[in-house]
Amino acid sequence: MSQTITDPTQLRAEQAHTLRIGLVSISDRASSGTYQDLGIPALNEWLSDCLQSPHEIITRLIPDERMQIEQTLINLVDNLHCHLVLTTGGTGPSRRDVTPEATLAVATKEMPGFGEQMRQISLRFVPTAILSRQVAVIRETTDHAALILNLPGQPKSIKETLEGLRDEAGNSVVPGIFAAIPYCIDLIGGPYIETDPSICKAFRPKSALKKTT
Repeated sequence: MSQTITDPTQLRAEQAHTLRIGLVSISDRASSGTYQDLGIPALNEWLSDCLQSPHEIITRLIPDERMQIEQTLINLVDNLHCHLVLTTGGTGPSRRDVTPEATLAVATKEMPGFGEQMRQISLRFVPTAILSRQVAVIRETTDHAALILNLPGQPKSIKETLEGLRDEAGNSVVPGIFAAIPYCIDLIGGPYIETDPSICKAFRPKSALKKTT
């Protein structure tokens, strides 16, 4: 049965335990309607399958315009209080690819390990993975912080990057980046995230594991 919460204190408490995720697809052609965006549906599907914690998703489809990307990221974090923002598209070397620059411009600190691991995964498939400029950053305000990540644009690559690679026996060959995201969100003051381990097992040190009763 659904419950309407009217008490502001209780509402804030409920929101504090709900992971809020911003999904931003960055593409001139998709945002203009020239072709259908595939990034946000792929992310929505994967997150729905993987996450076992309460979560809300906010989506944005915008063109490759640096100022608009920056404003969108700032709004999602500062005003809509997303804990995690995932972008797709705009990370290559072409003139219109400005997602990394916009992401770095709104950052408080950089998290280079995520970009290194994303390229490591992609290099298993194509040598042109070295052309990717994906970055990850933390954006902090006085009372809130969020992790912002640039992901690939293709659904297959999105899944591989988040989930990692497995051999025929199902053993992990290359860890996906999402395994580290729940603990990162813990460290910046966000809600505790639980995942389906058959898709992507969240890694935390023993001291950070949630006690069960």
